[in-house]
Amino acid sequence: MISQTAEYALRAMLCLAARTGVASGTSAIAESTRVPAGYLSKVLQALARRGLVISTSGRHGGFRLARSATEVSVLDVIQAVAPFGRIHKCPLGIGSHDGQLCPLHRRLDEAMESFEKAFAVVTIAELLQEGHGSLSLCESSGGGHDPTVPANGGLAGPGRKGPKERGQRTGRYPR
Repeated sequence: MISQTAEYALRAMLCLAARTGVASGTSAIAESTRVPAGYLSKVLQALARRGLVISTSGRHGGFRLARSATEVSVLDVIQAVAPFGRIHKCPLGIGSHDGQLCPLHRRLDEAMESFEKAFAVVTIAELLQEGHGSLSLCESSGGGHDPTVPANGGLAGPGRKGPKERGQRTGRYPR
């Protein structure tokens, strides 16, 4: 329904909304939201270009919301990074469809319009406030990660050794 890029942007916006007024670096946001840092950097830049986040450089720099989470809709975020493609003319270029869409494309466009309307009325603040008993994407146990997942991603644990503990190299190139 929405692109992975749009979901990553929504995760980042929720994370920043949870940290109101505090600038957060890309790596901290990436860790909290489980989004690859390199890709997240591009997503945050797109959000900054659209005026949804502010980027500050320097020692205490990072990203923060450009305006209140109550003023930013889910649609604003989606449209900033991966806009919905509405159908305004026949995508097949069929001349007889000029001026009106065929039943299939008309219904597809109506569905997209419904998504837009639904996402336009939901704010980032509302999503942040909805708990439903589940943890927020950005809650952590002080270590910056989900407390139910080991810091090493579950790759090594009690009774299991990781590559370094087994004496294996983890680099790409031979010695």
